[in-house]
Amino acid sequence: MSRHDLTDEEWERLAPLLPVNPRQGGRWADHRTVINGVFFRTRTNIAWRDLPSCYGNWKTVYNRHRRWSMDGTWEKILDGLRAGCDAAEGADWTVSVDSTVVRAHQHAAGARQAPPRLSGKGDAVDHEPVKGREALGRSRGGLSTKIHLVADRRCRPIATLISPGQHADSPYFRRVLERVRIVRRGLGRPRKRPGRVLADKAYSSRGNRAYLRRRGIKAVIPIKRDQRANRLKKGRRGGRPPGFDAELYKERNTAELCVNKLRGYRAVALRTDKRARIYQGTIDVASIGIWLRDPVA
Repeated sequence: MSRHDLTDEEWERLAPLLPVNPRQGGRWADHRTVINGVFFRTRTNIAWRDLPSCYGNWKTVYNRHRRWSMDGTWEKILDGLRAGCDAAEGADWTVSVDSTVVRAHQHAAGARQAPPRLSGKGDAVDHEPVKGREALGRSRGGLSTKIHLVADRRCRPIATLISPGQHADSPYFRRVLERVRIVRRGLGRPRKRPGRVLADKAYSSRGNRAYLRRRGIKAVIPIKRDQRANRLKKGRRGGRPPGFDAELYKERNTAELCVNKLRGYRAVALRTDKRARIYQGTIDVASIGIWLRDPVA
């Protein structure tokens, strides 16, 4: 047993959330062996072909990870592990938003561009520009990808989203919060609105604050110095300064600690996946590992 393999206790929590074997076609290889292979690769970031033989055929492990990344199975497993994580805090459920830039290996580039979807008249639609294709960006540091995430007070990932590395943080604030979805353990719709959101000055904008205000979410975001100066310059027309709880803001480091946990998985810290959906699946696997080690009480 490798030190990266799931323990018996972790497997007992994970097994009920896994999909069953399909009724048609060949039976899948043993779930535990294959998933241990996926976790080993996510921890070590070795090439798929170099997987130890104890995990079976490397192609079987890769295909399972690819299939579950593309069809959202990893995300569904995460929903099951996160179910009810907001119950302890209730209406005051607090989350933090942050981002981190990860380097992309040269092997992550070069994915074939999918053909554009054609409309009924034969015109190309929904064609993603090459600049942001597969969530890869280029800056002074080379190829990179940015991970936007929402974390709870126990430094566990609640939602993640990727973008090209050179993109700014603020435009993705709403998009990553809209991915928050906590399934109820009993009856009821999933919870999509936390009570408070903590974020640094990079997310301070009128649009973001208005978005939180419309949804009834308290913003704990410090205002930028130039924004404060512009408001004072307008006098009465500048309005009141936004509220800010400095004591509660001290907990914002939970997002940074969550980033450190994710980057402990080398396949997350250095991107080698060509496709954005598969890399998102790799982040989901790392998130599953975090939730298995710190489960909901």
